[in-house]
Amino acid sequence: MDLKPLNEYLSRANAAPFNQDPLLLLGGQGYGYFMIIQNLRIGGMGAGGSIDSRYLDNNNIRRNINLSVTYGGVTVDYVIPVIQKLDVTAGIMIGGGGMTITMTRDLSSPKVWDNIWNEYGSTTPETNEYTRQLSGSFFVYQPSINVEYAILRWLGVRIGVGYYGVAGGDWEMDNDYELLNVPSSIKSKGWMINSGIFLGTFVY
Repeated sequence: MDLKPLNEYLSRANAAPFNQDPLLLLGGQGYGYFMIIQNLRIGGMGAGGSIDSRYLDNNNIRRNINLSVTYGGVTVDYVIPVIQKLDVTAGIMIGGGGMTITMTRDLSSPKVWDNIWNEYGSTTPETNEYTRQLSGSFFVYQPSINVEYAILRWLGVRIGVGYYGVAGGDWEMDNDYELLNVPSSIKSKGWMINSGIFLGTFVY
């Protein structure tokens, strides 16, 4: 995922940029063979992950930002047997995904129940206490090529590469208000390395 466009906005807002290391997504996948067409299988998958940015400035103002990415959909794969126990698969996942940016800012001081309610009802609230959630939803597609090896008849492993692409996009603020003029560069897209362990019945 290319975080450079989003990091430009973090820098303008006096927040710490996200680390450029790859974003780790964890999830699961299941599938079954479509017996009408040999070596074709259909299934589903989903995954998600998040990354944090934390910054405390010289005025003791804390700015924290969390970026969360989730997606899921239907998978279609064609299996190409290479040798016994070893297959190559080419396929695609089609579904939906989301990207959520949660921004918080506060004075890095203890939070007291009564003070929170008094501030909420105030006509001049403390400007340093601030929370916003920006959420985008997208159409998602992920073509991929994988190598799979059946270690045992019930245990297999996989590694491969894919491209996580998105199209369209509707954005909301605080899950209630439409968010306009979001730059097209703010999307959770990019190349992915896939790996996993499969449990089931493997015929070879």
